[in-house]
Amino acid sequence: MSSHVSELTRRRAGDRPERVERFCRAAVEELERVGHDRLTIRAVAARAGVSPASAYTWFASKDHLFAHLFHKLLAEAPTILLTGTTARTRLSETIHQLSGLIAGAPAVSAAATQSLLGADPEVARLRPQIGAVFLGRFAAALGEGGDPRVLDAVAFAFFGALLQAGMGELEYAGIGPRLDGVLAVLLDGDA
Repeated sequence: MSSHVSELTRRRAGDRPERVERFCRAAVEELERVGHDRLTIRAVAARAGVSPASAYTWFASKDHLFAHLFHKLLAEAPTILLTGTTARTRLSETIHQLSGLIAGAPAVSAAATQSLLGADPEVARLRPQIGAVFLGRFAAALGEGGDPRVLDAVAFAFFGALLQAGMGELEYAGIGPRLDGVLAVLLDGDA
């Protein structure tokens, strides 16, 4: 069972985690089929074979569902073995891995971009957990004793690139190559 089911959904006593997981799989399928604007909790519930009432006990809204799916995508991704000998190389490896993961799930990523910018209280609860996944990966790549200002700059650049990709101004797969130049400026002083 995924720990994300209990941590990131609104649960009630007696809920079976496998039903929530089945609902999440159905949500990704429906999201890929109809897009985030046309997706409804009712349609996902029908696809998953659960009642809409059950679905709404787990997820307060579509935005909550999309944020959950994005967090699940990130948190369940395997941590890559960093082979770079410099902070710049390790950060590049991390950014390329994360942007590739996100590019591999464009429907979930685009839906999450919109949802994470909203005011849904359940999304607000998840937002710091999603950010922590990214920050944890960047901090590990930067290495012990890394400059926290560099971590902030990398995070701001990456989150800005995600936003641009979510708005269609940049391909998710293009985030890594674009940020390699940013890393060169930050860590090597190449201007």
